[in-house]
Amino acid sequence: MTNISLTQTQVTGSGPAVVLAHGGGGGIDANFGSLIPLLAADHLVIGSDYPADDTPLTLDGLADALVAAAVANGAETFDIVGFSLGTTVAIRAAVRHPERVTGLVLTGGFARVDNRARMNIELWQRALAAGDRESFARYVLLAAFSNEFVNAVPEEQLPELLAQIAADVPGGTAAQAALIETADVRADLARITVPTLVIGLSEDLLADPANAREQAAGIPGARYRELASGHVVMVEQPDAWHAAVLEFFAERRALVRG
Repeated sequence: MTNISLTQTQVTGSGPAVVLAHGGGGGIDANFGSLIPLLAADHLVIGSDYPADDTPLTLDGLADALVAAAVANGAETFDIVGFSLGTTVAIRAAVRHPERVTGLVLTGGFARVDNRARMNIELWQRALAAGDRESFARYVLLAAFSNEFVNAVPEEQLPELLAQIAADVPGGTAAQAALIETADVRADLARITVPTLVIGLSEDLLADPANAREQAAGIPGARYRELASGHVVMVEQPDAWHAAVLEFFAERRALVRG
């Protein structure tokens, strides 16, 4: 298996470790920037960005790389918070490294992408391959945000928002999109033995919440919560998302204290 070189790893806080697994076309700061300081109040938070080039990715390789980065930064065991593609990385890491992974929080994820998501990703890939960042930004805005969010943007601000999305496409997005198309953790779900919270997003036009419900139904003992948000929950409903994640970890700490 090809070794995967992560772009960078940031480490914040102290205490029981939490590893972050970001989504495709995202990054640690973009997906978890507002959550990190809240988690770091009680935890050692370790977040690694995926490779910044388009070297082909595998789910096994990415899961192994995140685990190795966590161990290299002092975390012998840890929970994983995964978003979107990161939920499949987290699940695969838990299966491949059961001695390391002690809990999972999975948001806006899937066990295998459905037809609608696959077609969206194909459009993203075509736009990226053609160097058409303007079309890519339009696809992102239409699929990754709820109808309510997009329609609430003042019309005169849309060009600026689209330009910002187009300018912020991180390196490696095409390789991550290709991995989304092929990632399949359906056979892994029943093998998860750690406490798991699955968060679905009721207005998600990219990863329909039925996909998150499939994750929850397949993982023994998993709890399921649904938030009223589009896919990019950290932008649309950050407070509700933070509360759900922090509640999971507060309950984990309470159990440890006995």
